[in-house]
Amino acid sequence: QMKERYGDDRAKLNQAMMEMYKKEKINPLGGCLPILVQIPVFIALYWMLLESVELRQAPWLGWIQDLSTKDPFYILPLIMGVSMFIQQRLNPTPPDPIQAKVMMALPIVFTFFFLWFPSGLVLYWVVNNVLSIAQQYVITKRVEAGTDKASKSKA
Repeated sequence: QMKERYGDDRAKLNQAMMEMYKKEKINPLGGCLPILVQIPVFIALYWMLLESVELRQAPWLGWIQDLSTKDPFYILPLIMGVSMFIQQRLNPTPPDPIQAKVMMALPIVFTFFFLWFPSGLVLYWVVNNVLSIAQQYVITKRVEAGTDKASKSKA
């Protein structure tokens, strides 16, 4: 509605959105907090995996014989890319077409980026994605169930 009302006037659109955020008590940076919390964990895990002598040549699962080195067959980065793509599909599409295209490219970019990361770090990201997918699935089902109950009670 705001895009239709303000058209190409980005300044007025941004001002109206900020007023709406203030009125509805929404923090536009609220979605960044979970990522900001993970950054130190991610960096610490990266350095721990690179420096840990105990993990070197310690067999873990199937094809991965060393969590401190990259996946020799690139299976974990591919699983991470697929899980990231699924997670992205569960979230609403951004209204901005450029942002939507960037979001579509991120799983591909991250997959290539993670090809050279230690397997343990990629495993951390895969587990995080899978847990996020499960969480989003449960939330979506509960919202749908609540919507169904509300529509049945009105009928």
